[in-house]
Amino acid sequence: MFEFPQFSKHSVKNDVLSGLTVALALVPEAVAFAFVAGVDPMVGLYAAFIVGLITSIFGGRPGMISGATGAMAVVMVSLVAEHGVQYLFAAILLAGILQIAAGIFKLGKFIRIVPHPVMIGFVNGLAIVIFLAQLGQFKAPDMTGALTWLPQGQMMLMLGLVALTMAIIHFLPKFTTAVPSSLVAIVTVTALVVGLDLETRTVVDFLRTMSGDDAATLAGSLPTFSIPAVPFNLETLYIILPYAVILAAIGLIESLLTLTVLDEMTNTRGQSNRECVGQGMANVTCSVFGAMGGCAMIGQSMINVNSGGRGRLSGIVAAVALLIFILFASSLIEMIPLAALVGVMFMVVIGTFEWATFKLARRVPKQDFFVIVLVTVVTVMTDLAVAVFVGVIASALMFAWQHAKHIYADTCINEKGSKEYKINGPIFFGSTANFLELFDAPNDPQDIIVDFANSRVTDHSAIEAIDTIAERYSALGKTLHLRHLSQDCVKTLHKAGNLVEVNDVEDPIYKVMSQ
Repeated sequence: MFEFPQFSKHSVKNDVLSGLTVALALVPEAVAFAFVAGVDPMVGLYAAFIVGLITSIFGGRPGMISGATGAMAVVMVSLVAEHGVQYLFAAILLAGILQIAAGIFKLGKFIRIVPHPVMIGFVNGLAIVIFLAQLGQFKAPDMTGALTWLPQGQMMLMLGLVALTMAIIHFLPKFTTAVPSSLVAIVTVTALVVGLDLETRTVVDFLRTMSGDDAATLAGSLPTFSIPAVPFNLETLYIILPYAVILAAIGLIESLLTLTVLDEMTNTRGQSNRECVGQGMANVTCSVFGAMGGCAMIGQSMINVNSGGRGRLSGIVAAVALLIFILFASSLIEMIPLAALVGVMFMVVIGTFEWATFKLARRVPKQDFFVIVLVTVVTVMTDLAVAVFVGVIASALMFAWQHAKHIYADTCINEKGSKEYKINGPIFFGSTANFLELFDAPNDPQDIIVDFANSRVTDHSAIEAIDTIAERYSALGKTLHLRHLSQDCVKTLHKAGNLVEVNDVEDPIYKVMSQ
């Protein structure tokens, strides 16, 4: 239902070249997300370096790229606005500790409960979000400072350069795969713009537009160690705890879902709990080096994988190259046309979006297709964490609704004159109403047997339903017997105390054989 292209094994050359490509694409993203969070651009660039480096070394998914992300930035902005950037660093510190704890207690395995329709909605939603984010590159400030669409001449030139970038990325692999097509596209378009002196927006133009400072530059120094300058008391904890919990959750959800997507793309298996610890270590380090923290980035991860990056070296090269750009080669990075980077991200959108979704409308159950659309829309309208929670809850409720309709009973009168109800299907909160309707207490004989050989008692609602049936027959002076309860059902009923009396001596003991 949901297939990714398969790729060959990685090599050192591919890792190095793909890492360089990713480093170029990280620059405008890190700067943009820093402004979203309301912090200095260097805070975002440092985060891209630190998170990218540490997760590449200690994380659970070789080839996955992490850095400053928009999903976390939108949570940070209110904390920075109300309390300042130092409280943000403190929140990132606590979020990192929570993520490490999640890995230690092996909570990463719970990503497996995310249904496949939610995964499809996740990648589709992020593809749309990435696409919409690129549209801002086609705008520039007018005389009043408001962002408006570029003039027709500049717009046509930028669209042409975007199209050229996309064409190189698409067609070059048909001739050679010796170098990543994205890297070739960026270098070619940059050389064309510089050589012909074309008037189009560059990375430095974007930086200065976002900051409002005509002298802004990407040049920087090494991040320095500094403990967050906040009072370490309960009042600070009260301020940062809600943000830390949300940041930790969003970071882990986005990282683990991206890990799952890359697993399917590369036909390999990442380590979810190790990824939790790696993300936590990265965010703790960010907090003491003046960086905004981050998590996995599906867009840059797709660039890396599509460029041939498979090993940890690709992420390490991307992070180190980004730092080298900041320290020594900022002038070279600043001249890269935005059109080249936009073209790369548009190809990421095309590769990320699951185009088979439109065919799935006729091939999968309607409720699964509804979940795909729901998660996609919620991802675009709100954020990833909310979308995943909504998708999982919607899937669970629809699953319960479907299984609630599958309970029925076969009835007969045995040789002793007792009426037997042979229950089929699980008894749980969703099916209890249908379960109660199976019985005809007023017209049943004196002795009733309920056979659970083909059923399971799964929750407290089921216990209450059985107790209700028992009370109905007891009020009529009739005897009710429960038979063939499995051991897990017996334990559940015994835990209920006096709610239901179970005679399980005559019942067989069910055993499960594991191979």
